[in-house]
Amino acid sequence: MKARIALIALVCFAALPALAQTQPPASSQSAETPATAPAAVASPPPAAPKPATVLVTLTTTEGPIVLELEKERAPITTANFLRYIDQKRFDGISFYRAAKMADDYGLVQAGLRNDPRKMFPPIVLEPTTKTGLSHVSGTISMARNAPNTASADFFIIVGDMPSLDAHPDQPGDNLGFAAFGHVVQGMDIVRHMLEEPKSATLGEGVMKGQMLEAPVRIVSARRGG
Repeated sequence: MKARIALIALVCFAALPALAQTQPPASSQSAETPATAPAAVASPPPAAPKPATVLVTLTTTEGPIVLELEKERAPITTANFLRYIDQKRFDGISFYRAAKMADDYGLVQAGLRNDPRKMFPPIVLEPTTKTGLSHVSGTISMARNAPNTASADFFIIVGDMPSLDAHPDQPGDNLGFAAFGHVVQGMDIVRHMLEEPKSATLGEGVMKGQMLEAPVRIVSARRGG
């Protein structure tokens, strides 16, 4: 898996000045002209309801990692992940890869590693241009090769990585990866895994030197926080 890594993100903030309306003093009002009642302040429109989500807990040998999955915005990817959860096919797997790109910046990866006895068929890719999600720090996303090949391996990122989003204006495979939730508890465990010792010999291609010497086992994976 080749991922372009963007190291600079620009965030702009804008502030709007509050407007005040000054009433004339009472002494300036004529006896023949009654004072004008202040205009009613319009109530703000109700906030849009939050998209539906579902919680999942990965109980690892280093502690629990709680995920909030976007079942409304990324329904295909979330349903696929929950299928593995509900059939307990993630029980006993491990976080086996920790790719550190810079200080406190990288990803950890887990999954079935192409075990044909436990894998379901690949799913259709839900790009970030469709879901409205983005690869910010703590995001869980699906590992893949070509588009529509993701199945049972997933990763969690440390640090914002917008380069993993879909970029349809770019040439080649520009659909990015399918983000489908984020960590709500246990990012300290994710960061700790990123610092764990790596094997100098395990792994192929870009993964060589990124495989954990002691993979972190997922004892159980269940719905709920």
